[in-house]
Amino acid sequence: MKSILDNHPALAAEVARVAEVAGYLWQRGWAERNGGNITVNITHLVDPGIAALPALAPPRPIGATLPHLRGTFFYCKGTNRRMRDLARRPMENGSVIRITPDCAHYEIIADTVVAPTSELPSHLSVHNYLIGKGSTYRASLHTHPTELVALSHHRPFLQPDVLTRLLWSMIPETKAFCPRGLGIVPYMLPGSVELAEATIRAIDEDYDVVLWEKHGVFAVADDIVEAFDMVDTLSKSAAIYRDARAMGFTPDGMTEAQMNELSRVFRLPK
Repeated sequence: MKSILDNHPALAAEVARVAEVAGYLWQRGWAERNGGNITVNITHLVDPGIAALPALAPPRPIGATLPHLRGTFFYCKGTNRRMRDLARRPMENGSVIRITPDCAHYEIIADTVVAPTSELPSHLSVHNYLIGKGSTYRASLHTHPTELVALSHHRPFLQPDVLTRLLWSMIPETKAFCPRGLGIVPYMLPGSVELAEATIRAIDEDYDVVLWEKHGVFAVADDIVEAFDMVDTLSKSAAIYRDARAMGFTPDGMTEAQMNELSRVFRLPK
């Protein structure tokens, strides 16, 4: 079967990065069954030939009107599709969609009629916000990192920036590669408009990674590999904290002075 990727190497490379990350999520145990979602804005890779592709099915409502998405295209993981399958066959377990001119519907244009994630309204709402503020971010990732979700079950960790400071203090790389820390969103119904709005508020507060209480994380970045790397780094810090507690002690962590020195030397935000 001919694929949209066959004559579009840049788009094929982008989808290959998504497949690579999907494999990592499965290997890390963060994508049980069909858990997690990936949505990537591929508009910059769309040429006139792709833009003119006919819809494979009638337009479907997004569930919101998102004016900044006029003329945009996305690669989306399919609903009820497994990350481990997407890693091997990304165009059988995901699809390319086009936002219609009314900014309230989408059309599937490639390769087959694979319905996008059930959380598409949340993802697209975030992308609408990012485009509206002039952000360069094109990738959004939702996954279920075991260590981070476990920490979200402890109420004191849900206060603003408590987990940020704790995770930064576990290993220098966390502050270096996740300098904006970890936003917190209290539990809300998965896929709900309320969850999307709360996530956008957290991103607006300058977080790139947001922890959804008792659920998972949502990360945004320039590309999907960078989004994964931030979650992976934060999860490593959470694992260090967990392992230290399992050994019977509370880890000291880096001091404020040490973290301030790191910020100064590497020119990181404080």
